[in-house]
Amino acid sequence: MRLPRLIVGLIGLALSLGVLIAAPASADVTVDVNQGAAQPLPIAIPGFAGASPYGDDIAKVITANLQRSGLFKPLDPATFTDHPQDVNLQPQFPAWKAINAQALLNGQVTVDPDGRLKVDFRLWDVFSQQQLIGLQFTSTPDNWRRVAHKISDAVYERLTGEKGYFDSRIVFVAESGPHSRRIRRLAIMDQDGANPSYLTEGTTQAFTPRFSPTEQVITYMTLRDDGASLYLFNIDTGRQETLGHFKGMVFAPRFSPDGQKVAFSLEDRGNTDVYVMDLRSRALKRLTTDPAIDTSPAFSPDGSQLVFNSDRGGSPQIYIMNADGSNQHRITFGDGRYTTPVWSPRGDLIAFTKQTGGTFHIGIMRPDGTGEHILTTSYLDEGPTWAPNGRVLMFFRQQSGGQARLWTVDVSGRVEQAEPYEGSASDPAWSPLLN
Repeated sequence: MRLPRLIVGLIGLALSLGVLIAAPASADVTVDVNQGAAQPLPIAIPGFAGASPYGDDIAKVITANLQRSGLFKPLDPATFTDHPQDVNLQPQFPAWKAINAQALLNGQVTVDPDGRLKVDFRLWDVFSQQQLIGLQFTSTPDNWRRVAHKISDAVYERLTGEKGYFDSRIVFVAESGPHSRRIRRLAIMDQDGANPSYLTEGTTQAFTPRFSPTEQVITYMTLRDDGASLYLFNIDTGRQETLGHFKGMVFAPRFSPDGQKVAFSLEDRGNTDVYVMDLRSRALKRLTTDPAIDTSPAFSPDGSQLVFNSDRGGSPQIYIMNADGSNQHRITFGDGRYTTPVWSPRGDLIAFTKQTGGTFHIGIMRPDGTGEHILTTSYLDEGPTWAPNGRVLMFFRQQSGGQARLWTVDVSGRVEQAEPYEGSASDPAWSPLLN
């Protein structure tokens, strides 16, 4: 049975999203992301038909993305008895039912005469035999991995009801050399560890890169013998500008939700407080005046509040204040030392690092400090950063005597795994979804 053509591609060489086809009301294949003990959904992802090697490569990237989310169980291609060659033909559903696939993703890749890569795909509910979505992406061949990530996002969103996070990037500090002469360079890669590259040369020590929520721009700090400097770096253009050079130490710069301000902590004459800089005027405003160490500020998604770390109560704990510095109050009262708080992009949770004795943890809690949930435990886990959808965290882990590595964990704590990037790395920051 040949299906009617449901998808109209977008013109242009830029990566483009086609028309989303709504799911039939009777379709019921879904994944409950809020159920921590949920079994991963069995999904079949055969190699996409058509232009080789893109079809197989795209299917492999999608498979890896969905599998790493922990919510899906891609089935072994060796068990497939049907190999779709035309995305416009209805699948042989009995063949997929026989291997217990609940969802089927099939696709087709063509290369137009002008060199454009065109990828059509369809997601099916195997048991109801209904199409859930149908999309087409058009791009240049060198963007085939981004096409795979966008397809992964579309599948994830349709089956979970949540936005995907696969078409995004990670900026981090790549470390090399002996510990006595450590080189720390800014680096960037796709969220799955592919396409790593350096952004800085390593002539200065780079720390705490953070993405703007609105564009592909980062802020970071460097250390020199005469102090510290803050920078803005546009990933797309390579343009870099200085926000300021400070005689005291500068820590943990982070953007406001509208990308127009940067909050950070600054040490001045032995006192460390939280400041906010307006990026348009470069005006600097001090928000805390306590003689204790106040650091690691992070805005709430609506920009009305900041969460920060302070030892004003005798040990590092997490506090919240209004964006103008008013109403400063403590929200953590448990055992241990709480640091590096960061608000979820959804606004529902705050992630943090916690130290108890000689052990470190990554945890989450509600913005009022209740509902604390420890997700990870190891010799050293630190520096959580949220995926754009607020469902996954990346952090860096270091075992005793070992090198720092990047890891991820979902908000249930059930899916914890090392990132494919194998180099020594710390201070990860997740980008917003790419356009």
